[in-house]
Amino acid sequence: MEFQEIFIVATSTIGFISLCKPIISFLRWVWVMFLRPPKNLKNYGSWALITGSTDGIGKALAFEIASKGLNLVLVGRNPSKLEATSTELHEKYGGQIQIKNIVIDLAKFSGEEIGNAIEEGIKGLDVGILINNAGVAYPYARFFHEVDLELMESTMKVNIEGATWVTKAVLPIMLKKKKGAIVNIGSASSEILPSYPLYTIYAASKAYISMFSQSISLEYKKHGIDVQCQIPMLVATKMTKLKPSSFFIASPEMYSKASMRWIGYEHLCTPYWGHSVQWLIIHVLPDVLLNAIVLRYFIGMRRRGQLQEAQNKSKQM
Repeated sequence: MEFQEIFIVATSTIGFISLCKPIISFLRWVWVMFLRPPKNLKNYGSWALITGSTDGIGKALAFEIASKGLNLVLVGRNPSKLEATSTELHEKYGGQIQIKNIVIDLAKFSGEEIGNAIEEGIKGLDVGILINNAGVAYPYARFFHEVDLELMESTMKVNIEGATWVTKAVLPIMLKKKKGAIVNIGSASSEILPSYPLYTIYAASKAYISMFSQSISLEYKKHGIDVQCQIPMLVATKMTKLKPSSFFIASPEMYSKASMRWIGYEHLCTPYWGHSVQWLIIHVLPDVLLNAIVLRYFIGMRRRGQLQEAQNKSKQM
């Protein structure tokens, strides 16, 4: 074969592979987003523990998991809201499931107190799924030096220490039976965007969750424990103060349905398809442009937040 023929074959092959790669990637995306069968969550155990389970994503996840026939351990700091959520679940699912509430404020209890409360609350239960969903964010955007001590401490304690100590308390049950699933709810602030100014501590705490998840995923995979960090983008919750106005902004129910399909698979994922599309769009933009857009947007949010705070104070006077 002459050199010219070899060159033509080689370049044609490279061109064909280059053409096939995006097609294969798209087909795989369609498969994992819409067609791949979810795992049977009952195979992990008969109980699921959810932190931050009385609002938003956590509450929606509780209803989704209950629909699969699993019993629930709901963890929250407000006894009346926990009781109200339990009542709603019982009204919908009747005697199909059991529910146990653990009242604990992750922002105020020490790590040892959190661990002891969880261990005592799940004693004798076949906990197969843990969802660390509890989280704290700023009421509105602010510069690092403007974050007051209480907000700084509560953000770090709930987002970092809370998830860590709850995981440590539940893990021995999973190790003993050599199976389990741990889902930690991360954030686009630490994985998708190059920076997250004016929400610095929140974004940094979620970066911890991502690395924590990926590391223990490797540590415990051989023990039959699937650890996953889910990366939602915009979800319409009380914390975000958003409304589901487009397919980029999911309702808690939309997100939770997508979330269920991914448990037990990839250790880092964005379950909701609209968020995945948004991630792709962001990925092709240069960091310098994203940083400029995000900074300008959050400075505007800070200004509006300060104005709203001033108006609220004037009404109270």
